[in-house]
Amino acid sequence: MGVSYTLDNNLLTPEQRHFYDENGYLLIKNLVSGEDIERFRSQFAKICKKEVQVPGLIIMRDVAIAKSEFVPDQKAVTKVQDFQEDEELFRYCTMPQILKYVECFTGPNIMAMHTMLINKPPDSGKKSSRHPMHQDLHYFPFRPADLIVCAWTAMERIDRSNGCLVVLPGTHKGSLKQHDYPDWEGGVNKMYHGVRDYNKNLPRVHLVMEKGDTVFFHPLLIHGSGMNRTQGFRKAISCHYASAGCHYIEVKGTSQENIEKEVVEIAQRKYGVSTPITLKDTWMVRGRLVKGERTNL
Repeated sequence: MGVSYTLDNNLLTPEQRHFYDENGYLLIKNLVSGEDIERFRSQFAKICKKEVQVPGLIIMRDVAIAKSEFVPDQKAVTKVQDFQEDEELFRYCTMPQILKYVECFTGPNIMAMHTMLINKPPDSGKKSSRHPMHQDLHYFPFRPADLIVCAWTAMERIDRSNGCLVVLPGTHKGSLKQHDYPDWEGGVNKMYHGVRDYNKNLPRVHLVMEKGDTVFFHPLLIHGSGMNRTQGFRKAISCHYASAGCHYIEVKGTSQENIEKEVVEIAQRKYGVSTPITLKDTWMVRGRLVKGERTNL
């Protein structure tokens, strides 16, 4: 029996635990209802149309689309993140059927640390709808990695045609790699860093998912997504959870130093802060307790 990446629980079968230990992800079918997904969709539309204002929300627009004339609707918005102050979208992060799985990875004291609704646009031909291969831990200044997990739910059928997740199974057993902006010809979206060098010959798995299917994955799993070759916008909603017992680390002098510069610049612009802030500060204000007690983070 090697390292176990799951905690003892009454939910996962031995096969599921073994699968996650070996591969770094676990797909659960049909976990979120169609009704809930429709509610998230309509709230996302309201946000895009500026019918609701959400404190702290970051709205991202595609580099290729944003340059054409801008209309306030979904067409330019590729992603919203940090929706912890939006009651409707944040409901996703507190769903009991998701948290019972999350607890198998984090234990009973659970913080929702990072939230996203991804609206992958039809590719403009510039290939900017791809997301480079990356490890989510690159963005996080807290540890241990094994007590962090992402829940990622398909809001419609997602397959290779509309840019499903691509994972490199087993890469969660490795270490955090150096990330940079890839040198792609059509431009790269802000903060879309990619792993500098990984074995291109490793087997990759395309995760085909139906609406409501949810994948749980380890923050060191190398993953990305392909181009959206359809006319529709491909939607998914996700939350990164961490054990409230995790601790912050100093990123200066590590491979995560470049992310600190960018995040802090964005935060200072957004909030007009002149006092020095750290990556840790930007996380402490975003984290929300969703189960148990806030022991440390």
